[in-house]
Amino acid sequence: MTDLIFRVMPNWEPVEGSLSTPLGFRAAATAAGIKKTAGALDLALIVSDSPDTSAAGLFTTNRVVAAPVVFSRRSLQETQGRARVIVVNSGNANACTGRVGFRAAQAIARAAARLIGIPWRQVLVASTGVIGVPLNPDVIVDRLPALVQDLSSERAGAVARAIMTTDTFPKSCVLRAEPNGVPLHLAGVAKGSGMIHPRMATMLSFLTTDAAIAPRYLQKLLRAAVDLSFNRVTVDGDTSTNDTAFMLASGLSGQSIVPGSKGAAWFEAGLVELCQRLAKMIARDGEGAKKLIQVEVRGAARVVDADQIARAVTNSPLVRPSPAAIPTGVGFSAQRGIRAPNSMLPRSRYSSMASGWSAAELTWVLTKRRPGESSTGRS
Repeated sequence: MTDLIFRVMPNWEPVEGSLSTPLGFRAAATAAGIKKTAGALDLALIVSDSPDTSAAGLFTTNRVVAAPVVFSRRSLQETQGRARVIVVNSGNANACTGRVGFRAAQAIARAAARLIGIPWRQVLVASTGVIGVPLNPDVIVDRLPALVQDLSSERAGAVARAIMTTDTFPKSCVLRAEPNGVPLHLAGVAKGSGMIHPRMATMLSFLTTDAAIAPRYLQKLLRAAVDLSFNRVTVDGDTSTNDTAFMLASGLSGQSIVPGSKGAAWFEAGLVELCQRLAKMIARDGEGAKKLIQVEVRGAARVVDADQIARAVTNSPLVRPSPAAIPTGVGFSAQRGIRAPNSMLPRSRYSSMASGWSAAELTWVLTKRRPGESSTGRS
């Protein structure tokens, strides 16, 4: 494994691809009959073929959490950030289902582990859909053998569609760069259009990379990227029981990301860009949304101050009903594409949080609902 040492700082460029574009990943999706719509994709499997895969996860901060969140959080703790498989279903959130729901999540993980040939704690599970309805694990377990057979790079693109609920379009992004002439990739998918509010990453998102990153540092990178992207999106002010973001790093590019290095700062900037692209897709697809608004706070002395100001603006009942009437010169700007000058920030404190977004500039995306529309009973 080679530590990433730059001769020239390469740009991250968006390319066509899927979660399997980074080396070592395969995926597939199928219609398991969980959704009411016949033939709708509602079950996906993401697998890393690298035994040394690192894993990181962030979950909802809601006090009520779904069984998959409890199960996967515990698994990441017990394996100390090692996982190779993600099983995700849509159509049923497996939330507010008590011990029955937890046993269902565990049964799904154990079945997938047997088929892949790995310890069952290295299988992460996620669910999204209707809340309060027990999830029959047999519906998923019975489909897993065929799903494993279908695993490939060609079928990985279907994952973004399989995790959709009220989404109107699949959300995916792949970035590529060539440090020292060696290709390196970041890929991600996300779902979400309702119950979106910044308290972790109020949606589902799955990210892959072929960089080699230690689990503890991968967790740190994921948290930083989520704080600068998904946590700055609000659609309706509602959080969810199932919010989850997973990231897997296969290490098969041969390029190692080491904390404190120039390569680490560059990689973090790419990860932030990936998550921000996905976050804006979520905001644009907000349930009943007609406008996409970006609120930027400039000149704040501290990040926490900018955060409080932006949250007050985006969640204000005076702003939400009439975004077309938002003043652009009084207190804040509703224009897109504005960046706070770096001179406003203490460089020594915030320089590691760059990626075209100043640390004390809080950017939130707000979507306007049509009158009378709401989002309830789903996750």
